[in-house]
Amino acid sequence: MDKAINDLTPEQRQAIMMRAQQEANQQVMQGMLEKMVSSCFKKCAGTSGDRLDTREQSCMANCQDRYFDVREQVQLALQKRQDSI
Repeated sequence: MDKAINDLTPEQRQAIMMRAQQEANQQVMQGMLEKMVSSCFKKCAGTSGDRLDTREQSCMANCQDRYFDVREQVQLALQKRQDSI
């Protein structure tokens, strides 16, 4: 395996590293999305049946907005880290 890596050009190695970093970033973002759905639902959804009432809908929207604010900050940090490779 090391020989195969050593046979790659620096550009090919860089492309592989960038692809791996992109995949890692996607996993981070997917994890955040799953956590957002779970956390916001636990925080906001009551036992009012199979639909969210107006208060619950508002709570979900606000909760998701906060997560998206954080997501944007994380995405900027990940992009900055990726750009430094």
